[in-house]
Amino acid sequence: MIIAIKPGVSRDEINKLITDLENLGVKVDASQGSSQIVLGLVGDTTVINDEAVRANHLVERVIRVQEPYKRANRIFHPLDTVLEFKCGKETANAAASVKIGGPSFSVIAGPCSVESREQLVSVAEAVKKSGAAFLRGGAFKPRTSPYSFQGMGCEGIDLLVKAKKESGLPVVTELMEISQLELFEDVDMIQVGARNMQNFNLLKELGRSKKPILLKRGMASTMTELLMAAEYIMAGGNSQIVLCERGIRGFDNFTRNILDLAVVPALKKKTHLPVIVDPSHATGLAWMVPAMSKAAIAVGADGIIVEVHNDPEHALCDGEQSLTPEQFDNLMNKLRKYAEIEGKTI
Repeated sequence: MIIAIKPGVSRDEINKLITDLENLGVKVDASQGSSQIVLGLVGDTTVINDEAVRANHLVERVIRVQEPYKRANRIFHPLDTVLEFKCGKETANAAASVKIGGPSFSVIAGPCSVESREQLVSVAEAVKKSGAAFLRGGAFKPRTSPYSFQGMGCEGIDLLVKAKKESGLPVVTELMEISQLELFEDVDMIQVGARNMQNFNLLKELGRSKKPILLKRGMASTMTELLMAAEYIMAGGNSQIVLCERGIRGFDNFTRNILDLAVVPALKKKTHLPVIVDPSHATGLAWMVPAMSKAAIAVGADGIIVEVHNDPEHALCDGEQSLTPEQFDNLMNKLRKYAEIEGKTI
């Protein structure tokens, strides 16, 4: 249920209304819209008498929300959520913080997996120079085959933190299970991969965390299922979530997955959370990444996450879909022009 408050109502009056509602057994979240405050009621709202609420002199209108996701719903939170991350000290060539959402088109770039200090630092320096806002790299790798490279684990996390200190870029890396959470203390954003999107125990635990979460859509999941996964995290108290469209399975195996670009504007309409696109995992082909990256800007995405490797031919994981630093730099130069057309900045 949504309760829109009339403009000009005092905060004390609103707080009293919230207390009265919570005494009925529901949880109330207050959000500031562009011109008024909106109260989102979560829980068993059947105990709420709509007519009695409408009769309150503070209330402008009451809306029953049909969608199963509440906190992630734009009706509950009309304004876009913007996440801000601290980086190194502000200099003439670098800001002290970066954002995902709002007017920013944020680029997350780095290798699929952390392989060595030299590899990671080299890529970090290159993508930062080209304008990337975040460094990505997998320390723990979920692989279809048990014989494939599984990542460097704890050592990979340590290398990411060192690369963060040297480059000043916030880091993003994937968490696979709850027991690993304490290792991610110095990680800036925790990635939940497609295979874990509906690992509900993990999502609940991340809801109790204070860390921003990059939530990837499952390879056979609907838009509503993605939003419900976000709802699990938000229900625990963590609203710092970035949604990621990374492609879904189809019948044609020419590309690794099918990039569902149509879901981006749909998500932007349904939720206030930032939405980014992963053209690397969606296509599985490096030569297709630039086209899909430009398309991501056109459909209104808040950013992209791109794989970049300094030697793709010898990469231990997903070399075929990785750009070289030179290719990435060329892509960034083009994306700035496209972003400007859409009123975005990189």
